[in-house]
Amino acid sequence: MDDNYDVVILGGGAAGLNGALMLARSRRSVLVIDSGSPRNAPADGVHGLLGREGMPPGELLALGRAEVESYGGVVLSGEAVAVRPLGPDAAVAAPVADATVATDLRFEVELADGRVTRARRLLLASGLADDLPDLPGLREQWGRGVLHCPYCHGWEVRDRRVGVLGTGPMSVHQTLLFRQLTDDVVLFTRGAELPGEDIEKLLARGVRVVPDEVTEIVTGGDAVTGVRLADGTVVARDAVAVGPRMNARAGFLADLGLAPVEHPMGIGEHVPADPTGRTSVDGVWAAGNVTDPSAQVGAAAAAGAAAGAQINADLVAEEAALAVRRRRAGVPA
Repeated sequence: MDDNYDVVILGGGAAGLNGALMLARSRRSVLVIDSGSPRNAPADGVHGLLGREGMPPGELLALGRAEVESYGGVVLSGEAVAVRPLGPDAAVAAPVADATVATDLRFEVELADGRVTRARRLLLASGLADDLPDLPGLREQWGRGVLHCPYCHGWEVRDRRVGVLGTGPMSVHQTLLFRQLTDDVVLFTRGAELPGEDIEKLLARGVRVVPDEVTEIVTGGDAVTGVRLADGTVVARDAVAVGPRMNARAGFLADLGLAPVEHPMGIGEHVPADPTGRTSVDGVWAAGNVTDPSAQVGAAAAAGAAAGAQINADLVAEEAALAVRRRRAGVPA
């Protein structure tokens, strides 16, 4: 790890690596800090990604890291614990092909092991953490018999008996999406009241609604076999869908004044960013699930690529302006 980089990327998933690839191919010095805990690690394969359908998540990330490194990018296993703004006097020769251009370093990044590096720009791609209901059997089956996304895992449970745990405002929508894949769907509302129009939709689609509390996800032979209710009844199911609360991994940005906020859809927290990935803090972009909790791997990768291009363009503009000032001051190129 060097002392200074054009861009430090916080997160080594699809968004972070694709952003790094764009930047490294633009001859930017790039450091990716990867904590090694991707959200989709429990899944058997990545789905909905053209050309990589069904590839194990770890294999996809390994390919991405190799591609970034082939262009000179650095991928480091570690965890960022703090990011601090630097003063205006933190300037070095720009680590680009034209090293005569002086530019400001804006950020200091501290790792859990005490190492520190500095960057001109940051790309936040640290993803999110799923806050799962506290039910026996649920976490053990997460990513296999317990799933959340019909586009990521729905095909694999087509025509099977699916249960949906009501967890929030998107539960009815999630239930109807799974009903597209199988005609045997049960929604466990867990005591929550549903609007009459939602109940009518579910009944019209042949979805059974069970209002009782759920006490356990029943498993057998490393597979989901049912959902146990508070009275002991077990409703046989082959898979269970749940909509977890999703919280952005961004606590280390507190010193920048960039804190996660509640997502408008009520599904958790995220770091807001504009369509280009630019956040409210100048010099910081965000891409992937940390800003868009519903983004699948393909969308996260695309957002990372777009943010990488925007960061490079921002640096190009800064370097051109600095070069103009040097020329006007009579400093040789």
